[in-house]
Amino acid sequence: MGSDKKFILELPLKVILTEDGASNFISHNKKLLRFKLADNVEEYGISLNKFSPQSIQSMILLDYISKIEISMSEFVSSRQEVMDLSKVIVYSLLYKQFDRDVYSALIQCECVRKHNRANPTHLIDERTQMSERQLRTILQNKENIIQNTRRAILDPIWKSIMSNKDYSSEEKNIYLLMSEKFMNRLGLMNWYIITLFAKNEGATEMYVTIRNLLSAYMEKSKVAEYISVMVMELALNSENTNIRKEASNMYHGIDDIDSLIFDPEVRAKIVQELQRKHELVFISWKLGGGSSSIGKQGRLSITLYNKDDEFQEVKENIESAKSSNTNKKTLIDFYRELPDGQEGTDLGVYYLSYLDDACKKVNVKFESLVNQFSASELTVINLNFNF
Repeated sequence: MGSDKKFILELPLKVILTEDGASNFISHNKKLLRFKLADNVEEYGISLNKFSPQSIQSMILLDYISKIEISMSEFVSSRQEVMDLSKVIVYSLLYKQFDRDVYSALIQCECVRKHNRANPTHLIDERTQMSERQLRTILQNKENIIQNTRRAILDPIWKSIMSNKDYSSEEKNIYLLMSEKFMNRLGLMNWYIITLFAKNEGATEMYVTIRNLLSAYMEKSKVAEYISVMVMELALNSENTNIRKEASNMYHGIDDIDSLIFDPEVRAKIVQELQRKHELVFISWKLGGGSSSIGKQGRLSITLYNKDDEFQEVKENIESAKSSNTNKKTLIDFYRELPDGQEGTDLGVYYLSYLDDACKKVNVKFESLVNQFSASELTVINLNFNF
């Protein structure tokens, strides 16, 4: 995440809220909108045209967002914004998953188990629930311990980053900053456990545990970049498909459509026509289940539609994906079957293999699926991740 990032992104967002998110907005007298999304489902949420990445991140960390959708006729001019948005979403999910994994690991540490054996009525385990207010009250005088502990956890990691000869100075800075960001987003419940046992002889085990997870998540975060590049590549691919189709309608009898659509003036005219006809490409990021859906929190489904669908049958087919007029394949098959001469297909395959390798290396589950519906010329591309 570069330091020259724009602090305000301009994209037409539809933000679909979870129950907690909706309750929070309603309690602050904010009016919710009712949206019809690309898959024909109606949901409640808010609409944004300008937003700070930080506000989206905060809402995701609070479990307020279930889905984000954007739709545009052309993505080239918003390339950086779309990639930044995608990275913000992936990083937010990684921060949340890191926090959950740290908690699961801490309650297995010997000092916590010993405490549980000695205090069977005050167990600290996966069922322990404490309110934010309660935790803040307990932690308010422990700022000193928290700072010292953070330093104790981070110091060895920073030393190993600084002494790594394979990293450029820019990479060193990125990793130093990233390690801090993960630690800054560690939840109150984890700090409660850490401070409770900070003076215990088992504290070292806790620190090592957190350090190992932190290193693993810093590695995992590399996939954020690959995912954003892949999403952009797919959006441009869908955009070009729509542009080609419209060019054939507008310029009958011209054989070399490709050279035509790469003429900036002609392309601008075609895009204008697509906007007028409301022919859009849709991208949606569906975030894993809320705090209640156990096991699904670390999931992310990214879906691209080359048009919105008004046909209930298509929606049902996507839901069941068993119908006969669906042509289901993986993304690599989809790329292989694209007609020759469609620029960018090699690039797509190249990015896909990079993404696939990166996910395997850091133990992120990834699968891709493409559904094509011949009747409506709709192509639905799904990228599913489990962090």
